Amino acid sequence: YGYPVQDLARHCTFEEVAYLLANGELPSRAQLSRFRRAERALREIDRDHVGVIARFSRAAHPMDTLRTAVSYLGTREVAWGGEKPATDKRRAMALLAKIPTVMATDYRFRNAKRRIRPRDDLSFSENFCYMCFGRKPAPEVARALDTSLILYAEHGFNASTFAARVVASTLSDIYSAVTAAIGALKGPLHGGANEAGMHMLGEIGTPARAEAWIRGAIERKRLIMGFGHRVYRTGDSRVPTMNKCLEDLSAWKGDDRWLRITQTLARVVIAEKGIHPNLDFPSGPAYDLMGFDIDLFTPIFVMSRITGWSAHYLEQIADNRLIRPLSAYTGPPQRKVRPLARR
Repeated sequence: YGYPVQDLARHCTFEEVAYLLANGELPSRAQLSRFRRAERALREIDRDHVGVIARFSRAAHPMDTLRTAVSYLGTREVAWGGEKPATDKRRAMALLAKIPTVMATDYRFRNAKRRIRPRDDLSFSENFCYMCFGRKPAPEVARALDTSLILYAEHGFNASTFAARVVASTLSDIYSAVTAAIGALKGPLHGGANEAGMHMLGEIGTPARAEAWIRGAIERKRLIMGFGHRVYRTGDSRVPTMNKCLEDLSAWKGDDRWLRITQTLARVVIAEKGIHPNLDFPSGPAYDLMGFDIDLFTPIFVMSRITGWSAHYLEQIADNRLIRPLSAYTGPPQRKVRPLARR
């Protein structure tokens, strides 16, 4: 909608950006107040939904439980694509409000803890942290999480967004489109890169090992997670903003280990390969400093990107044409079928 994402991250809350994606303009004070009230009123999930989450395997990855929990939301009403825009906008708002509750509920159950219900007096980011950890987060954490959600909210025709639009183009419902998008985002070449990158940092362990490790990885032609982008060839424009969050969190926490490792890796990879970090590279260690488990990193991506997916779904439905790519056949030329007895 014409705003540099860096400016949005500097001057806006995530709720303002969610409103922008839903409505095409940044909200006035009154519009933002109404939007916040509507979102907060929809945060709770019903007892049956909690029961479904409670039955998930504790060994399941949170992206799998989230995918199934979102699909379950689609069973609560008869939903088809091509309905009134107001109906789908209501569903998009419900997904925005309930996905953090679903994630936090699953997180608590997986860690053998009592579920914490959402609060309607906390911001979007504050409420999620509260539901996970049982306390309101420090302002430094809430602001850093908000910034990351803004940076992840929308990013063109990436794999998960395209998956959502393909489903939408068949006139399927928004729950099906979002479920497909979650499946695409799970992959380590897309949203799962922030988790894979954090595991890489954990393998390195200390800043003293970073340069030797990364040079060895380059020599062995190892895939280095968190670097490169299909669109940005000279650097991801969102990275400096997220790097600043990582720096601020490191100073607040009094722990600059991840910051120093990432700085070394970025310096060497840029110099040796000419490949720049993408947003997943600084976001993983930032989430770690906020206190989140590694397997929650990609679900947090979902918690943000639901705004972009919903906007794309509504745009596709409003002026729809079936997305049906053609393929080039490269197999054998046409041949006759021989009966089984003659083979």
